[in-house]
Amino acid sequence: MLGLRLIALALACVAAPALAHGGHSGPPGWTLDPLLTAPLLLPLLVYLIGWRRLSARASVPVRPGLFLAGWLVLALSLTSPLHQAGEMSFTMHMIEHELIMLVSTLLLASSSSGAVLAWGLPRPLRHALGGSWKAPLQSLWRRLTEPVTATALQGAVMWVWHAPLLFDAALDSFSWHIAQHACFLLSSLLFWWAMLHPRRGPAGYGTSAACLFATSLIGGALGALMSLSSSPWYADYAALGMTGIGLDPVDDQRLAGLIMWIPGGLVHGAAALALFYKWLRASEGGGNALPVH
Repeated sequence: MLGLRLIALALACVAAPALAHGGHSGPPGWTLDPLLTAPLLLPLLVYLIGWRRLSARASVPVRPGLFLAGWLVLALSLTSPLHQAGEMSFTMHMIEHELIMLVSTLLLASSSSGAVLAWGLPRPLRHALGGSWKAPLQSLWRRLTEPVTATALQGAVMWVWHAPLLFDAALDSFSWHIAQHACFLLSSLLFWWAMLHPRRGPAGYGTSAACLFATSLIGGALGALMSLSSSPWYADYAALGMTGIGLDPVDDQRLAGLIMWIPGGLVHGAAALALFYKWLRASEGGGNALPVH
């Protein structure tokens, strides 16, 4: 059921506190604070419980590879030395963001794990999701995962949170950083789900391809502005003088912008071409192509 897929987003929200930076000095190390690891482990535990329960009942075995790979990328992004390195370099921070928004959420959205997560919940909550909550959740899900809506939402989140005023607020405030990274995580989950699960037959693949191409331009334009700027945008990084990777703040920002611009554009462009190819095959085959999973 479509409403059950909201469970994946709700559990991702639980992990949002793990995405905020705390104060750190010295060489970057692993971040294993319970405030970070506990929210990360909760969705994994729910998934594993649901996997065990559903595998015992379903005729087709649950295949957890994509979900576990996406969860692992997310966990390593947030707990490995990369996370603390992001406090000393905008480039490292950008790599963390790209791993979350381009790799982890793509894998999680591809895993179609909503039903498995729902089966991992306590029975009363699971029954409510399939009963009185079903219609409103299903309606909300369909609205949020309409391709153009999801594309616009992610694009707006990306641009608004990279505005200097809000980005500096996120670097200075624990609560603002939670809000920023939760928005990145949830908007990219919605985006990738909308792209990979078209609803309108063959035409859906074409719409997804167009939205992915548009996203490559939206993110590329923001990355280009960063990389071509002659002054640092963010006060906290500018105050460092020399970043943790041996670059001054301007060059560090330029490298971060290039990472958003080029690798990010390549991922979205490659996905657009793959879905465009599926659209062509579906059109030639009378709409009998296999769905994207």
